Amino acid sequence: MSWKNNTSITLDRFDISILDILMKDNMTPQRQIAEAVNLSAAAVQRRIKKMTLASVIHSNIAIVNPIMVGLPITLIVEIELVDVRNDVIEEAKTRLLNMPVVQQCYYVTGQADFFLILHVATMADYENFSRNLFFTDPNVKKIRTSVAIDSVKVGHTLAIK
Repeated sequence: MSWKNNTSITLDRFDISILDILMKDNMTPQRQIAEAVNLSAAAVQRRIKKMTLASVIHSNIAIVNPIMVGLPITLIVEIELVDVRNDVIEEAKTRLLNMPVVQQCYYVTGQADFFLILHVATMADYENFSRNLFFTDPNVKKIRTSVAIDSVKVGHTLAIK
């Protein structure tokens, strides 16, 4: 999921209010959203469609509690590459995108080149992941890993003004 500005769109206060509700619970009925923002349900539906077509709304997803599905360990992984040419970076992006254990992946500036968020069942699962990454990709220079103690805030809400 790459965040690109595909279409020019100006959001008004109604759009922002609708987004605020959807980011908290995208299953909120449109009639309930309409009441909350003082629009008709049809107007809310049109605005949601417009924002979806313009990629303001990228996708509708369920945020799953990883513990409840047997993945109690959350890891934040920094990856530093040996070579950072554009073609190598694009290859790394594609490879990380296709790894199911990688829940989130960010190409970043600074000492690391990528930050990953992983959810695993056991540390042995993470060891297998990191070994596969080290042994099959000679461009990986270093991996630094932090283990999350607690999930304080999880989700994709934004402070839109």
